[in-house]
Amino acid sequence: MTLRVLAAMSGGVDSAVAAARAAEAGHDVTGVHLALAKNPQSYRTGARGCCTVEDSRDARRAADVIGIPFYVWDMAEEFDRDVVQDFVSEYAAGRTPNPCLRCNEKIKFAAVLDRAVALGFDAVCTGHHVRKAGGRLRRSVDDAKDQSYVLAVLTREQIAHAMFPLGDCTKAEVRAEADRRGLAVADKPDSHDICFIADGDTAGFLNGRLGSEPGPIVDQSGEVLGTHNGAHAFTVGQRRGLHLGGAVDRRYVLSIEPVNNTVTVGPREALAVDEIVAERPVWSGCEPPAEPLACTVQLRAHGEVHPCRAWQREGRLVVRLDEPATGVARGQAAVLYDGDVVLGSATIAETSRRAEAAAAG
Repeated sequence: MTLRVLAAMSGGVDSAVAAARAAEAGHDVTGVHLALAKNPQSYRTGARGCCTVEDSRDARRAADVIGIPFYVWDMAEEFDRDVVQDFVSEYAAGRTPNPCLRCNEKIKFAAVLDRAVALGFDAVCTGHHVRKAGGRLRRSVDDAKDQSYVLAVLTREQIAHAMFPLGDCTKAEVRAEADRRGLAVADKPDSHDICFIADGDTAGFLNGRLGSEPGPIVDQSGEVLGTHNGAHAFTVGQRRGLHLGGAVDRRYVLSIEPVNNTVTVGPREALAVDEIVAERPVWSGCEPPAEPLACTVQLRAHGEVHPCRAWQREGRLVVRLDEPATGVARGQAAVLYDGDVVLGSATIAETSRRAEAAAAG
């Protein structure tokens, strides 16, 4: 069946090959580049694969080679509101957000998909490395490039209108195919950093938005070990940048309290948690389990997978890990899997250690 497909073209190799595959499959494909920066030069420059003037030009050239119509959509206002401002406010609240996940949720598969459907398109095609089978998301065959974690926030309806042509191949195969197709982006470097932080200095970016506000760094007993210039510069599990000196420099960030601007540190073993409560669950791969469901959970992008039991309670996701995990930060996503199939996703709100809770009780 021939579909009207809107191919989101970032200017990178993945989205170019995805658009080419969709066109080769016989679909009626139109390319669109999302202009996400109010001032493109204020975002990343150079061939980084996201949010640059060069990327728009690369996307247009790829569309010309493929032979499809091409447009640029100005999404700067939506991107600033739903991704950049959300990023800043989450850090201000002591959480650690994932802006790529939020961009997929709010921009590529909400604002863009809504506009595409309104214009009569049947699907949005992207270059994400993920598979779709039976209406559910599955991990890419390329484990190193798998992006199911940052797409797990999508609803079933959004997945139904999504097309992911690259999930069945490796990144090396994508680059080789781009070269065979004559696409100039075949050797273009991937983008790894946050696209709207031009120099990669997240702490500096947050200081510019939130200001410098000195506060204490304390241990678990409340003893002051040092000071910081803004709690928003830290994330749970962080060790570098504490500048405590001496033996205490082997401490890790355990928690961030924005109300009193305090960062609490301690030994690595104090990071261990085995119970997680997460908010705003999205169940794309199964119905919300009322009873504990044996599955696995991933707690950060490209992080390890943990065996667990999970269920929904009073509208929130509860995850109990078989073995404790460290460095679990509020604001990150907890993504549940059955093998390589995404079951659901939610935003981490609370973490705890059951053994400690039982001892305290």
